[in-house]
Amino acid sequence: MLQQLTALDASFLHTESSRSPMHIGPMMIYDMSSAPGGFVRFKDILRTFEARLDRSPVFRRKLLDVPLELDLPYWVEDEDFDLEFHVRHIALPKPGDWRQLCIQAARLLARPLDRSRPLWEAYVIEGLDNVAGLPPGCFAILLKIHHAAIDGATGAEIMEAIHDLSPVPPVAEEAAPWQPEAPPSKSTLLWNAYRNNLKQPLRMVDVIRKGVPAWQRVRAGERQHSFKRLGERERTRFNGTVSAARVFGAVDLSLDEVKRIKQRVEGATVNDVILSVVSGGMRRYLDAKGETPAKSLITGAPINVRDESERGTGGNVVSMMNIDMRSDVKDPLKRLAAVHKAAVESKAYTNAVGARLLTDVTSTIPNRVAVTGFRVAAESGMMSLMKPTFNTVVTNVPGPQVPLYLNGAQVLRIYGTGPSMDNSGLFHPVISYNGSISIGFMCCREMMPDPEFYQDCLTESYQEMLKASRGRARKRAG
Repeated sequence: MLQQLTALDASFLHTESSRSPMHIGPMMIYDMSSAPGGFVRFKDILRTFEARLDRSPVFRRKLLDVPLELDLPYWVEDEDFDLEFHVRHIALPKPGDWRQLCIQAARLLARPLDRSRPLWEAYVIEGLDNVAGLPPGCFAILLKIHHAAIDGATGAEIMEAIHDLSPVPPVAEEAAPWQPEAPPSKSTLLWNAYRNNLKQPLRMVDVIRKGVPAWQRVRAGERQHSFKRLGERERTRFNGTVSAARVFGAVDLSLDEVKRIKQRVEGATVNDVILSVVSGGMRRYLDAKGETPAKSLITGAPINVRDESERGTGGNVVSMMNIDMRSDVKDPLKRLAAVHKAAVESKAYTNAVGARLLTDVTSTIPNRVAVTGFRVAAESGMMSLMKPTFNTVVTNVPGPQVPLYLNGAQVLRIYGTGPSMDNSGLFHPVISYNGSISIGFMCCREMMPDPEFYQDCLTESYQEMLKASRGRARKRAG
């Protein structure tokens, strides 16, 4: 079915440059010992993808631009779809350790997707023979999907599409032969663009109508926290122009331990603990460089504003809030309390303005204006001349708390990936899965030439918080 991108979806296309690919997706690590015969062949994985292509519209559809870019692009089915172009097979060189896996992932993630094809790729990576904590024979799948096609919520739906809840997959029903729809003609696209542009003033009026009550609530005193631009005392090395090179890394936490930590601060959430860990890690890293900002770091936090009727449609239905990370508070539990307070205030402000309203504003910008403005800014590096609104992005995607399987192989770990952009070079995807939480990070290699050290900083920040929470528990018990 012909589907037009939203203005928010299209913005991820417009802001993409050769230095800033705009894809996201998980990297999953599998244990083959649970599979039938203890082995999974590449052709088995291909067969599973092929059998489940109809479970998500993302897999087979590609972009179709409107002539002269007079309107937002459309998703259309790829008449020449080639699964083996999208699912690829590689192996790590020996010894196949964690650092080599991170380097390989970073190289793959630094490459933009081919816009003439469906905007996703999957890499089956063998040779993980010396990754600490993994049994022998493990393999990984790195899934790259353009942000124009999915957000965190729809990414989770794609995870469901390719996995099972048992090592013995259910008997698949034979799918009907796939017949791609013919793409619309240029005249149809131009006629649709004409009608949509006629409606543009009405969209503006509707956004203003919704915005006035929200602004009145803010003026009435509901604003406790507002978006602001970072001053020089808050900017870091991550708020500049990114290169085309990337680094990737991640740490694993216990969900039970994180829950015990949050209990040490009344009202605190799992997300507050994660933000506090990232805050402490960034502080340690910048301290070592002699670059600790005078004021607290700020994070951008995406919010899922998708309702049930929009489930399974793909695309993006997200807004953004910013939260004070309180990196200026050294004590880990006091920092957690301060982060919780800042998060509550930020949510109050976002609710007052209306999270969905913030996404609707993008629909009022004519596509041709957006294309020209964003494209010039992205390619020229002009975005790095603007004052940023946050130092990093931390996005939390709740995952399944039960084991997942692919061709009988159990998923052991899931890590997230995301874009590094001008003025926001450090991105933290957080994913919970089956009793664990991973904090991943993607960054420009020029901004972070030592990702192993930053990974250690995150680990030390978490251990410090865990130790402090145990100490407080002993005091209460005494």
